[in-house]
Amino acid sequence: MNRFTVATFNVNGIRAARRRGFDDWLADRAPDIVALQELRCSAMDVGDFPGYAAALDVGSIPGRNGVALLTRTEPAAVRSWTTHPPKARGLAEFADHGRWVEVDLADRPLTVASLYLPKGGLPAHLQRAGSMREKPDGGAKHARKQRFFAAFGRELDRNRRAAVRAGRDYLLLGDLNVAHTRYDVTNWRTAGRMDGFLPEDRQWFDGVLGTRRLVDVVRLRHGDRPGPLTWWSWAGWSFGNDVGWRVDHQLATPGLAARAVSVAVDKEATPEQRRSDHAALLVTYRDD
Repeated sequence: MNRFTVATFNVNGIRAARRRGFDDWLADRAPDIVALQELRCSAMDVGDFPGYAAALDVGSIPGRNGVALLTRTEPAAVRSWTTHPPKARGLAEFADHGRWVEVDLADRPLTVASLYLPKGGLPAHLQRAGSMREKPDGGAKHARKQRFFAAFGRELDRNRRAAVRAGRDYLLLGDLNVAHTRYDVTNWRTAGRMDGFLPEDRQWFDGVLGTRRLVDVVRLRHGDRPGPLTWWSWAGWSFGNDVGWRVDHQLATPGLAARAVSVAVDKEATPEQRRSDHAALLVTYRDD
C-alpha cells in the first residue's frame, strides 16, 4: 500500500532555520510534500531544496511573511495571490503579503495550499497599557485579522469546491495563528483572553470545518486529549515545560482525512537544538 508524508513547518526565517539544521531535518525526514511559512527573505535568498520543486510567494514586505510548497515532482499548476489575485472581496489588501501559495500535484489527484494567516491582537476592550508586550493599538490588528477571516473563509470554500469538482482532494497546510480547541493550548482558561484563542477566532475555525468541508486531521487521529503542540515561546521555560499551542494545522477534505494513518510533531530534544519557535507537523496518508 502506497503512502505519502506531508509536513507543515513555520520556519521563522528560512536562513536562520538552515543555520540551525533545517536542511539536515529535511534530508532525514524526506517528506513528500512540505509547506513552509515565514520564509522572511527574498526569493533569491530562499535557496534551493535538493530533490524538491519549490513554489514560492515571498510577498513584497522585506523580511516578513513568505510561504512555499515543496513537492517531489513539478506541480501541474501553481497559484499564488501574486500571480492569481484572490477572488473574495476583502483579500486584496493581503494579496502582496506572501501569505498564500497553492499547487495541483502532478503525481496524485490532490490540491495543496500553504497559508500564513495574519497575527492579530486583542480587541480594544481587552487592551490594557502596561500588561501587553506591544503598545495598545485600539484593536487595529484584531480588526485586520477578523477582516482576513471573513474574506479568506469565502476564498477557501471556493478553492476547495474547485478542487473537488476537478476530482481532487484538498489539503490546507500552515500556521493559522489559531488554536481551535481546549486541547490545542496548555493553559486554555487563561488563553481564552489571548489572541489566537479568542471566542471569535475559534468560531471562525468552527466554520471552516465540517463533514462536507474540511477535517482537522490531527484532532481526528489524536483524539480529544491534550496536544500535540507545535509552538512554544522562545522566552522562559515554555519549551522545556511543554507549555505551548497548536497553531499549525493540516485540514483535509473528508476522504483524504480518513486516509491519515499517523501524526507526528518533530519537537527537538533540547532548547539549544530548536530550528524555530514552531516544530514541524507531519501526517502520513494512504494513497487510494
